[in-house]
Amino acid sequence: MSPESLPKLDLYRRIVRAKLFIDSNYAERIDAGEIADEACYSKFHFIRTFKSIYGRTPHQYLTHVRIERAKELLEQEVSVTEACFAVGFDSLGSFTSLFKRRAGVTPSEYQRRQLERKAEISKEPLRFIPGCFVMQFQ
Repeated sequence: MSPESLPKLDLYRRIVRAKLFIDSNYAERIDAGEIADEACYSKFHFIRTFKSIYGRTPHQYLTHVRIERAKELLEQEVSVTEACFAVGFDSLGSFTSLFKRRAGVTPSEYQRRQLERKAEISKEPLRFIPGCFVMQFQ
């Protein structure tokens, strides 16, 4: 490894550390300043660098992580309200509208569809095995 690449590697590691901080603390009230501190960057430089690496701002990534975790909770039959607060949202209304914007359906509709799908899978599990997978073993 060349000496010139060491500083870049260190900067990249700090951004990854900040991403891991978001992944671990998504349910807490965190902001870009705290995340930037974790990476030892100034706030605005951190936001630009994070976006250049991950394709979204730290806030957009935090929202993405929260919505994905909420989906997991909803699939486990946790109520919409519990899921909302468990992943770090402060308002059920903003959670619902943001969830709908990202997932295309409201949290309760998402949960209903997932529970219906689970029931269908338990009733007819073979119907849900992809044809390309079945063809491999014939």
